[in-house]
Amino acid sequence: MREVSFFIFCYYKFAIIKLKYGIKSVIIYAGLKGIASMENVTALILAAGEGKRMKSDKAKVLHHVCGKPMIEWVYEAARDAGVGKCIIIVGHKAEQVMEYMGDRAEYVMQEQRLGTGHAVQQARRYMEDGGYILILYGDVPLVTSVTIKNAMERLLDENLDAVVISAEVEDPTGYGRIVRNPDGSFRRIVEHRDANPDEREIREINSGMYIFKSRELADALQHLKNDNDQGEYYLTDTLEIMLSKGLKVGVYKVPDSSEVLGANDRAQLEVLESILGKRLQK
Repeated sequence: MREVSFFIFCYYKFAIIKLKYGIKSVIIYAGLKGIASMENVTALILAAGEGKRMKSDKAKVLHHVCGKPMIEWVYEAARDAGVGKCIIIVGHKAEQVMEYMGDRAEYVMQEQRLGTGHAVQQARRYMEDGGYILILYGDVPLVTSVTIKNAMERLLDENLDAVVISAEVEDPTGYGRIVRNPDGSFRRIVEHRDANPDEREIREINSGMYIFKSRELADALQHLKNDNDQGEYYLTDTLEIMLSKGLKVGVYKVPDSSEVLGANDRAQLEVLESILGKRLQK
């Protein structure tokens, strides 16, 4: 009898496959955990915001950075990562976004803007068949396909139910902070206004981008409440709900914090233009 071992990197997970050649049988062992395709990922791109500070008649996500609308860069990152489907959540000036993107994506209307959790709730029907949900933002155009794939790999490698994409920044003012347990695992996200002095010293922030197991997200969305000052449904609350049910949440911290930058006004657009322009020149 002869034994040959093959080591195969199955896109996300390093799996060991042993082939045992014998007279009676061929036994194949594969580490199936973690063998998954990005085709099982549905990207939800949130693009319903009004963008008043842009002072423009154009939909916020259609403002250009380095020659393309912001949402185009986000869409390309998702597609380059290999996601199976793109859903765009539209609202303000929805017709402009839909006309630009055409039949490359499917659309969900958010009639009322009642928070990020409410936006994602509108797409619950896409979570019924399992798989994974990737949350992106149409006005955060510097995220890369590499980050998306690395976050997915983290979820699969550690058998997580959700992954928060985070970044470490010089000035975290205004951002939700990533609070970790003593062992470095994810504990919670605390918003800036609710953070105590020690928590405000934390420089690791929540980007607002996530990957979830679809069914677990769908269940958590049903338990969201809007008992806060804004009367909105926050997507971050789904993480606390999942943890309370014994599910596992992890973090993927991007090496380049510029990937999580968004644009709410013209000055921020110029910052994105400068950063992306330098990246494209490399």
